[in-house]
Amino acid sequence: MSQMFRSLASFNYRAWFAGALVSNVGNWMQSTALSWVVLTELTNNNAGAMGLTLAIRFAPPLLLVAVTGWVVDRFDRRRLLMLTQTLLGVSSIAIGVMLVTGTMTLHLMYGFALLTGIFTAVDNPARQTFVSDIVGSGLASNAIALNSASFNSARMIGPAAAGVLIEVLGSGWVFLIDAGTFLAMLVALAVIRPGELQPRPKRGSGGRLADGFRYAATRPDLMVVFTIILLLGALAMNFPIYASTMAIEFGREADGFGLLSSVLAIGSLAGALLAARRARARFRVVVAATGAFAVIAAVSAAMPNYWAYAVLLIGVGFSTVTTLTTANGYVQTTTPPEVRGRVMAIYMAILMGGTPLGAPLVGWVADSWGPRAAIMVGAVGALVACLIGIGWMIASGRVHRAPAHRFLLAVDDTTAIRLPDQRDGR
Repeated sequence: MSQMFRSLASFNYRAWFAGALVSNVGNWMQSTALSWVVLTELTNNNAGAMGLTLAIRFAPPLLLVAVTGWVVDRFDRRRLLMLTQTLLGVSSIAIGVMLVTGTMTLHLMYGFALLTGIFTAVDNPARQTFVSDIVGSGLASNAIALNSASFNSARMIGPAAAGVLIEVLGSGWVFLIDAGTFLAMLVALAVIRPGELQPRPKRGSGGRLADGFRYAATRPDLMVVFTIILLLGALAMNFPIYASTMAIEFGREADGFGLLSSVLAIGSLAGALLAARRARARFRVVVAATGAFAVIAAVSAAMPNYWAYAVLLIGVGFSTVTTLTTANGYVQTTTPPEVRGRVMAIYMAILMGGTPLGAPLVGWVADSWGPRAAIMVGAVGALVACLIGIGWMIASGRVHRAPAHRFLLAVDDTTAIRLPDQRDGR
């Protein structure tokens, strides 16, 4: 157990973890409320409009990836986070006030989604790489997994709380409460001891925007990880669309939608904690978890009632977070510190930028053929991603045939795990 939580031995990481947990609860409340407001208050159950809102919100990380990666590598990440967290909190206040006063419109919400996306384009890679600044490369994989555990613990609380608050107080108050949770992260950043942060490499004028792209292009394994994450982000991870439309399919209201999101987080938390126990992030785990997602999502699309679907979401959450946490850790721990910010900006841009590409399509499928068809689109996308990963492992020699007619799965340059061949009868 102590191995699982070893990063919490650091004061700076404990402060970060506590602040992030409170802030994440607010973020999940806001995300749930945003989807529900667009779907039921600003439109008449228009899943396409919700998909477009998600696309607008997640487009900036993709469009601004070169600039944001350079900013994260060039400037003090702690101060950057103080700025982005403040701006995001102010945006939540503005949205909440307009909803409470009845002045919010769909087009204004599109504008706020764009503004939030611009702030998030800097905030996300800064948050991801700041973890390595806090604990160093030796504990980075564990700290990243615990971050994911915090994120998904909040996911169990935030959506369900948002569903209840929408019913009791109204959607606007969810955004105002979310604005208050940003204070927790600002306090955590203020109390972190700068002298205990990991030293960052000195950068002269040679640090260029394109260096992250050039480095990634030399790493075929990273390119495959990016491809897998792109397919998942674009087609498979449109959970606000899936959960909200399935809730309506089963005759549920906002609280039923929020509960589905919280159930998804149960499996997500389990996946994050299991990842925290692993000594390091491995490529093969990314591929296997992606395949598991494809199977479980396809089965969930056939569930006949609300509770059966909810149970399957535990497996969906587990496989999703196992994939994302392991991919995040793999990219960070195998990338040099001097370009880590730019490479992580590419990773986050692909993860979040896939949504603008896929969410409108998934929303259109949900409107035209129903939410079950939309979920199958995600399952097929995950299956293709898994097959790409398997294909690269075979082509690169990580999986090959041995003379004894058994498959070998390479772990690193010196060891291999022996997998039985079916013709051996094992």
